[in-house]
Amino acid sequence: MAEFAVAMRTLGCKVNRVEAEKVTAQLLGSGVRVVGERDASVVIVTTCTVTAEADHKARKAVRHALNLPQAPIVVVSGCLAAIDPDGLAALGERVVVEADTDAVAARVAALLGTSVGDRLTGPRVGDAFRTRAVVKVEDGCDAFCAYCIVPYARGVPRSVPLAEVVAEVSSLVDAGVAEIVLTGINIGRYTDSGADLPGLIEAVAATGVRRLRVSSIEPGDVSERFLAVAARVPSFCAHIHVPLQAGCDRTLSAMGRTYDTAAYASVLTRIRDAFPGAAITTDVLTGFPGESDVDFDRTLTFVRACGFSRLHVFRYSPRTGTPAAVMAEKVPVAVKSERARRLRALDADLRARFAEAHVGSDAEVLVERLGDDGMAEGTTREYLRVIMQGRGLAEGDVVTAHLAGVERGRMTAAW
Repeated sequence: MAEFAVAMRTLGCKVNRVEAEKVTAQLLGSGVRVVGERDASVVIVTTCTVTAEADHKARKAVRHALNLPQAPIVVVSGCLAAIDPDGLAALGERVVVEADTDAVAARVAALLGTSVGDRLTGPRVGDAFRTRAVVKVEDGCDAFCAYCIVPYARGVPRSVPLAEVVAEVSSLVDAGVAEIVLTGINIGRYTDSGADLPGLIEAVAATGVRRLRVSSIEPGDVSERFLAVAARVPSFCAHIHVPLQAGCDRTLSAMGRTYDTAAYASVLTRIRDAFPGAAITTDVLTGFPGESDVDFDRTLTFVRACGFSRLHVFRYSPRTGTPAAVMAEKVPVAVKSERARRLRALDADLRARFAEAHVGSDAEVLVERLGDDGMAEGTTREYLRVIMQGRGLAEGDVVTAHLAGVERGRMTAAW
């Protein structure tokens, strides 16, 4: 076990992943080695608390680290660390809770008896990011939806300075990254130096990045300006994630969402007018308190009519401190599970329909992985997974391929 050896265990969303990568870069720049958990003096667990299952996974990860034979110190950060620091600290004497993500690297360095200097290791281009990198541009949310703990864990919206975002993207592009994903907790709230999210997109596109995405944008932030700017930026991909949560107006109102189904449908129409054939993905939360069978059937019907390319399905779980946690009319666990099953079946059908609609067309494919079997895997701008012959290709190549069919959820293609 190396004296200055750290392992990273990251759970949850893209923002957590980016924050963990920043900690990694700071530590590497200070001479700390990043190793597997069994060789580490310190294990850093970045936690999520968006659901009860996320809490369970976080505590399980901490306990697993505590039980490693070399008895490492376990530093816990992320959203659960902000919400329940005492509960995490009680898991063991070697647990150190650091809720401030910006302070994690310095805290770890101090525990190792070293310090974090000003030097970083350069662009975060590792095995998982040879072709695509995620850049955090915003943190925090003040929407306070009835079911969501995130505003309590993350605080109010704060934006990363525009100059810092552009500098980071430029370094990543120079390092060979072909695709950038801009992410945040509520990215539509971005504002700095007079730039809003559309202005940020223009500034990032000016770095020359080949492909550009945003991780998620709330329906109310899909403005005419956003769509106009995105449509005229050649690198912006025709794939937009717009959270829905429910397709029933009564449920949306109880959730504290700021739109109804008619307004949401109008957003989708505007997106498809700006980006014909766009992939639109969404989140759906089922089992919210008071959601009746009729309410759920309305959600199912609305989601089917929207023609999404992919669904992210979640079962509601109460988060202490949120309004929904004390609401009556709880939905039984078995009912939530069955509704989630039906939504996931619909998701499979929607994915298949979207893929089949692209059979016979040509698409731009970013090569992300070359397999030992001689095949290459990649993604189109619409985020369709593609498999094709890899001879003559390298990771990071962007090629035009003919989409020939669908096989086990992936497009088969020839280039």
